[in-house]
Amino acid sequence: MDVRHLTYFIEVAKYKSFTKASNSLHLSQSTLSKVVKSLEEELNVELIDRSAKNIELTEAGEIVLAEGKMIMESLNDLSTHLYDLMNLKKGKIKIGIPPIIGFLFFPKIIKGFNNLYPDIKIKLTEDDSKKVKQEVRDGILDLGVVMLPADEKEFDVVPFVYDELSLFVHHSHPLAQKEKVEMKELQNETFILFKEEFAIHELIIQECGRAGFHPEIAYESSEWDFISGMIGENLGISIFPKPIAKKVDQDLIKAIPIFNPSLPWNLGFISKKKKYASPAVREFIQFISTKLPS
Repeated sequence: MDVRHLTYFIEVAKYKSFTKASNSLHLSQSTLSKVVKSLEEELNVELIDRSAKNIELTEAGEIVLAEGKMIMESLNDLSTHLYDLMNLKKGKIKIGIPPIIGFLFFPKIIKGFNNLYPDIKIKLTEDDSKKVKQEVRDGILDLGVVMLPADEKEFDVVPFVYDELSLFVHHSHPLAQKEKVEMKELQNETFILFKEEFAIHELIIQECGRAGFHPEIAYESSEWDFISGMIGENLGISIFPKPIAKKVDQDLIKAIPIFNPSLPWNLGFISKKKKYASPAVREFIQFISTKLPS
């Protein structure tokens, strides 16, 4: 069915006159009459009772008019929604983040983006890096935040944060007196780490191995505040991203730089290669690139 034919029929029904409708549409009356007749033939029903003095719709005509109005309204809504989407008035972005990254950076980022685009909805999902990567692969998430490096054959990567990991100990711990520590100095310590599915867990195990020892792990958790609470009770040490130092109880816990080697903590946004990125997603990436955390 040609949408224009439906539009012309609705106009005839509106004016109940071929003459008035043809004037409104800037068509000849004969052309308009042929269009309506063509629509009737296509639908195999009579839409207009031509035996009456004035134009009257048949029962079929009333149905086509009602349904036709809804179709035209839907098409108008579609155009409006597409316009809003392309002009960033509407949209959705699904982002996966590890918990420790979420609370450090995202409240300010989301607020800043929402101030610019209040009708773009952002859905955040907190999970470990492995699951975030998998859901980006599966197309469930538009974007994910992970520790770098990430496989650039599989993902498009936008670097986000460049920072380092630090040692976190209780203020009474002997290492708290040091200005910086080497990994090999931690070989006799009791560690409290994030669970195995977190990328930072694997990184710490690898760095301990490079320093010549396997860490003794007393506790594992998926919550950074639980780990910091355990450190606050002097039940072990941990290695956290340096920005966590601003969030812990600094009367109880000290953050100490690690050197020889230093441990990079670099983050990036990943998206699935060749996956369509909506205007909202593209604008969010652009926003992030100009609002890198300090």
